[in-house]
Amino acid sequence: MSNVKVAIIYYSSTGTNYKMAKWAEEGAKAQGAEVKLVKIPELAPQAAIDSNPAWKAHVEETKDVPEVTLDDLEWADAFIFSVPTRFGNIPGQVKQFLDTTGGLWFNGKLVNKVASAMSSAQNAHGGQEATILALYTTMHHWGTIVASPGYSDPVTFASGGNPYGTSVTVDQDGNMKEDVEEAVKYQAKRTIDIASRIKRGNE
Repeated sequence: MSNVKVAIIYYSSTGTNYKMAKWAEEGAKAQGAEVKLVKIPELAPQAAIDSNPAWKAHVEETKDVPEVTLDDLEWADAFIFSVPTRFGNIPGQVKQFLDTTGGLWFNGKLVNKVASAMSSAQNAHGGQEATILALYTTMHHWGTIVASPGYSDPVTFASGGNPYGTSVTVDQDGNMKEDVEEAVKYQAKRTIDIASRIKRGNE
């Protein structure tokens, strides 16, 4: 699996999905993958960011994390996305980036790559599953292979039982209510395993 290249792509306003992306990075590197951790650019006005101390602090904390580019998508064999839910859908920042991928899609550059996704919300039924599935809709259009964790390992049950991708509930203070670290790392492992099988099959 050492030759699998993974782009871990996240959007995070206050840090939850950044933390999940970092766990995915750890999990991917433990499998010997070559990893890029990149963030989706922030589009919110500075005034909105400044109005939320946690948001402002997180933007400052991650200022040195590189922003995702189309080259990262072309480079990678697999993608792991970590994004929060916005009314049961993906954030506008994420949609804006996905909408720039038309050239790669048109030229078949994303076909047979592997994708998996994670999400978060402030309540247990706040749209995590719908957000992951909404993101996977784009993956289907790309011709990308979706590597959901399913119930392929007991860790899925221990972290809340979401078969589409790891999801977590976050309280008003930004604390995760479920322990999802091992589920995230397992999801990264599974994504790399599937990507490795596809890559070998294409050689």
